[in-house]
Amino acid sequence: MPGFKTYIGRFLVWRARNIPDNYFVILLSILIGFIAGIAAYALKSSVYYIESLLTADFHIQSQNYLYVLYPTIGIIITVIFIQYIVKDFGQSGIPRILYVIAKMDGKMRFHKTYSSIIGSSLTAGFGGSIGLESPIISTGASVGSNLAQLLRLNYSKTTLLIGCGAAGAMASIFTTPVAAVIFSLEVLMLDLTTSSIISLLMASATGAITTKLLLAENILIHFKVTEPFVTGDVPFYIVLGIICGLVSLYFNKMYQFIRSRMARITNTFAKAAAGGIILGMLIFLFPSLYGEGYDNIMMIISGQSEDILKFSFLYEYRENIWIFFLAMLVIMLLKVIATTLTTEAGGIGGIFAPSAVMGGLTGFVFARGVNDLGLFKPLHESNFTLVGMAGVLGGVLSAPLTAIFLIAEMTNGYELIVPLMVVTAISFLTIKAFDPHSIFTKSLAETGDLITHQKDRTVLTLLDVEKLIDTDV
Repeated sequence: MPGFKTYIGRFLVWRARNIPDNYFVILLSILIGFIAGIAAYALKSSVYYIESLLTADFHIQSQNYLYVLYPTIGIIITVIFIQYIVKDFGQSGIPRILYVIAKMDGKMRFHKTYSSIIGSSLTAGFGGSIGLESPIISTGASVGSNLAQLLRLNYSKTTLLIGCGAAGAMASIFTTPVAAVIFSLEVLMLDLTTSSIISLLMASATGAITTKLLLAENILIHFKVTEPFVTGDVPFYIVLGIICGLVSLYFNKMYQFIRSRMARITNTFAKAAAGGIILGMLIFLFPSLYGEGYDNIMMIISGQSEDILKFSFLYEYRENIWIFFLAMLVIMLLKVIATTLTTEAGGIGGIFAPSAVMGGLTGFVFARGVNDLGLFKPLHESNFTLVGMAGVLGGVLSAPLTAIFLIAEMTNGYELIVPLMVVTAISFLTIKAFDPHSIFTKSLAETGDLITHQKDRTVLTLLDVEKLIDTDV
């Protein structure tokens, strides 16, 4: 009986004779997008059901002490799974994808196709304050990489399929296909050609459609613009842009600071316990730090912002404007701390959702503060919340276009496109004045491994000198 490799070899011979390379890559991109959509469905559903199971009996007006324990339990289970079952001791997420593209010819390990989903489900379901975008993007990229390895594709097609996996995954988790394509081009720095654009579009559209068909509407992330953009608010949006840039800088600096402190703890389980307990205490005080945090933005948009304090000791003071304002400010500042504690303790997750939620709270706190002063005409708090999401997200990721189109698509329209552009551009310029690298690329830049963003260096690094030497003299 012929082996599996024999069948693959026969298929490759048939494919080379009958299907041109460009069309073959497009077919693969559709397949990758479909798999990414299935993966996103599995991830979102598992997190939703784990969280619902653990918190079903919690009461809105009382404190729930299980919040202190849940994050530690989730992180320890995740650490056991990753280090003792999967046996992966390296970094994960988008920095790992950039490193694989730069240094490992685009070859990702097979377990990345499922381990990130399981790890992030346990982490977020038990309360880890992380985003699900980075794990699912890692999953999609791994699907593309392993498929390319199986079919013996060259480096350029392998990196393109990694980008297709990332785009399909991001489109699946947000149902934002345009933003997903821009992300692959802006963050992964893929080459912009007609063939690559078509492949990215097909993967992204397929992923978004698959998730839309499978996921329940209440699990999908969508916001609705309830107020029109007012031209007279532009000066306030300019100020918000500067504030978002400074908040982005705070996010990056606090992230690096906590990472450096957690790195001093060498014992894996001691680190998991320390980070988990501190995180649990923060969530006990402010339960809105539990999980991704998009539900906080939904409450603000729907006019129920006071519900952000439910399950906390401050819930009975929600009508006091000063206590409520200070509580929102504290939650905003604590979000990055909770996120970094989660990931550095051993949890699996990303910073997309935390930075976006932190930005939304920034916009809300700013608008609410201006409105409480009563010196100007009232600002539309929901609009400033949505625009603030893009401002901090674009600043933290150093990906302004991704942030602009992500929020535009999440709101099902371009009503806020002008303030989104203004705030995100100013935020990006503000943080760049202090830090030239994004949170994804900083560690790679410090070690000299960031070549995806430097095309000349990429060419020189990937060049095999031995193949250029003429030995037939």
